[in-house]
Amino acid sequence: MRALVVWESCFGNTAAVADAIVTGLRDAGVDVEARTAGEDPEPEGFDLLVVGAPTHNMGLPRPASRAQAAASGARSTGAGVAEWLDRRAPERIPPCALFATVTGTGVFSGSAAKAMRKRLRRTGATVLAREEFVVTGREGPLRDGERDRALGWGASLAQTAAHS
Repeated sequence: MRALVVWESCFGNTAAVADAIVTGLRDAGVDVEARTAGEDPEPEGFDLLVVGAPTHNMGLPRPASRAQAAASGARSTGAGVAEWLDRRAPERIPPCALFATVTGTGVFSGSAAKAMRKRLRRTGATVLAREEFVVTGREGPLRDGERDRALGWGASLAQTAAHS
């Protein structure tokens, strides 16, 4: 099985989660390619697509929210996941799993993963799984145990994708 993991990260927290997911997938025997959304990778030819982003304003980061994050010291990642998804032909998107970093888990905290799921389901894409990983504040770090949880989630995605 081949998987492509695509993410954007402002303060490094989503990148840390992506790295753990990649490790979990590899530990489960999956051939994984990992790229930022700004690198504009093509998902065609992969069996599984894993996409992640930080949650900004209850959804996906946009240019204005990235600019606000940059004013607080965030690294620029260029184009983000929202723009990357907009450039993809729906028929070329393999079954996917979505993740987000969030600052809270309440009903009103929002999730970039939830926003991606809505967007992808409208195009007819198959969404196999969705998960949120908690950061302790806008700039992080990840809450204790979240990296290990991401590692386990990555390993579990290999089984989920194999049975889809």
